[in-house]
Amino acid sequence: MSLVVVGSMAFDAIETPFGKSDKIIGGAGTYIAWCASNFTPVKQISVVGGDFPQEELDQLTARGVDLAGVQIKKEEKTFFWSGRYHMDMNSRDTLETQLNVLENFEPVVPESFQDCEFLMLGNLVPAVQRSVIEQLKTRPKLIVMDTMNFWMEIMMDELKKTLGMVDLLMVNDSEARQLSGEYSLVKAAAAIMKMGPKYLIIKKGEHGALLFHENKVFFAPALPLEEVFDPTGAGDTFAGGFIGHIARTKDISFENMKTAIIVGSAMASYCVEKFGTQRLREISKEDIANRIDEFVQLVNFDIDLVG
Repeated sequence: MSLVVVGSMAFDAIETPFGKSDKIIGGAGTYIAWCASNFTPVKQISVVGGDFPQEELDQLTARGVDLAGVQIKKEEKTFFWSGRYHMDMNSRDTLETQLNVLENFEPVVPESFQDCEFLMLGNLVPAVQRSVIEQLKTRPKLIVMDTMNFWMEIMMDELKKTLGMVDLLMVNDSEARQLSGEYSLVKAAAAIMKMGPKYLIIKKGEHGALLFHENKVFFAPALPLEEVFDPTGAGDTFAGGFIGHIARTKDISFENMKTAIIVGSAMASYCVEKFGTQRLREISKEDIANRIDEFVQLVNFDIDLVG
């Protein structure tokens, strides 16, 4: 049984107040695969152009990422995104987007991916996400979906159709408000869960993440970091840690999702320390365990009420 990840593999060019990168490897699918492969083998569905380095694909293969679902369109160019972050690192301006191979991407689920037990749909056109669900002969135990405000602005109906087919949605706080039309995140969560997902994760960047299910709520803080160098991909890395833990433990209970959020937060806290996927390539299992332990210490307390 396996984890299937669907998402973009791309080139990014990033400017932050702390530096500037040339064209580097990015894309939601790339971040999720680099992160989740620490915990479980990954089967990847994506598309790249002839300009995407073979060496990058080889490095993912070496980490246990099966690339049978990655289409290589030799005559075309890989998706490219360029952005500039403001001082607070929570807001950014998109400078340039070249869809290239993503413009007409039609994912194909290989036969060897039909054992999919856990499906992670990175941020893509809602119809593309949906087509992967529809191609699977057996419904996975858990379907997790990420999306963004852009689709809410231009194809809300399409987005809602896909939302009705997933178990868990991941969005940030402004997206949750936009999708639900509610300012209170508790009300927003209730409205979104009526659209289909049984679980909802609202990411709040440096302020942690909230998990909602029925009338239960869990809050995980973010690790207070001395330096945030590049937040690109932090949300995708969070998703990779979350689904990687779920796939490794094969437990989709609310209790285990709490742990998965801490794992995701720990992985995201590494991602932001360097440009692109660089930091995710360096960390060891020991580093990950230590960082998770820091999170546990952050939220662990004994209380003795005097009454």
